[in-house]
Amino acid sequence: MTDLLFAPRPAPTLPITGDARRFPVRRILCVGQNYAAHAREMGSDPDKQSPFFFSKPGDALVSDGADPAYPSATDNLHFEAELVAAIGEDGRIVGWAVGCDLTRRDLQAEAKAAGRPWDAAKGFDQSAPCGALTLGPLPAPAGVIALSVNGETKQSSTLDDMILNPDQIVEAAGKLWSLQAGDLIFTGTPSGVGPLVRGDAVVVTIDGLAPLSFKIV
Repeated sequence: MTDLLFAPRPAPTLPITGDARRFPVRRILCVGQNYAAHAREMGSDPDKQSPFFFSKPGDALVSDGADPAYPSATDNLHFEAELVAAIGEDGRIVGWAVGCDLTRRDLQAEAKAAGRPWDAAKGFDQSAPCGALTLGPLPAPAGVIALSVNGETKQSSTLDDMILNPDQIVEAAGKLWSLQAGDLIFTGTPSGVGPLVRGDAVVVTIDGLAPLSFKIV
């Protein structure tokens, strides 16, 4: 038996709709600029770039209706509504959830300008709010994905506007990592991303999936 210096933290988990079991989260992979309109609003040409990924640690997850804290070291926290794919034991998608990729946009801009990694901009504590998981096929592959702040719609698109569909995303990610049970993949955000401040109430919805709602505290 290995003698540990201290007890390891329990793995973060997601609730599963209609199921007493929970989904243990291993790590979070994210696709960048997977909607053409969002790529353009970020200053990129979607016709001239290959798929790219970034990551968040598993413990960046925020679940069960918890409210994420406004992070340190930023004056420009942004929301990004996302469809989340959950990977099962066979390396394939077993379920779906509604997520929000919180981003320190000012730190991301600084990193881009300096040619540095985005870790501090994307992988910070409580940067991955996520709703309950729905097992099985995606209920509405062309369904609406939308995000509102304080009741005002900020993002609205359909899932079939993604450049890479979920199966293509898994295939691309599988060339870079060995996908394993417990991995979550955030599949990209539509255009309309914008800032959040303390007290803002965020609601993210995708047709057929459990909604995600939280407040920035």
